[in-house]
Amino acid sequence: MIIFLVGYMGCGKSTIGRALARRLKMDFLDMDPLIEQHCGKNIREIFAAEGEEGFRLHEKEALAEIVTGQQNCIVATGGGAPCFFDNMDVMNRSGITVYFQMSPEKLAGRLEHGKAKRPLLQNKSQEELIDFIRINVEKREKHYSQAKLIIQCDGVSDEYIADHIIHYVEHLLNSSES
Repeated sequence: MIIFLVGYMGCGKSTIGRALARRLKMDFLDMDPLIEQHCGKNIREIFAAEGEEGFRLHEKEALAEIVTGQQNCIVATGGGAPCFFDNMDVMNRSGITVYFQMSPEKLAGRLEHGKAKRPLLQNKSQEELIDFIRINVEKREKHYSQAKLIIQCDGVSDEYIADHIIHYVEHLLNSSES
């Protein structure tokens, strides 16, 4: 079983994904570091050299490798991964997709200190950051909302989110056994 965590950057996919993988005794994969390792460059360098289009192609290739080569793992996708090509369909066919839904204000608060590492957020004021996130989340919502499980993450703990996913997976497994 592959569990794909989707949602906007900064919503907690990597942090919660690692904890969830430990609890479920599954491997954890983070797509961005996989892409960096494959390309021999960090995300910022990939964006600078190849633009967003080049990065999205690398993302699609990484997803294809994951679905053909992995079985029991938790995958933290990049924030835009579900929104390009047929990536969301691939994830839904290959495993369980979980959308970490979070308000633009909450996301901006979480992303404020890490803006320099994220090419799409650099040099934005707090107000510009919130507006940018709001516009992007609205564009991406149609893709994110195709997830099999949607969790509203504002004001809840990482442990609550992990528990919710575990209960969902257990319910699916129990349903398939009957």
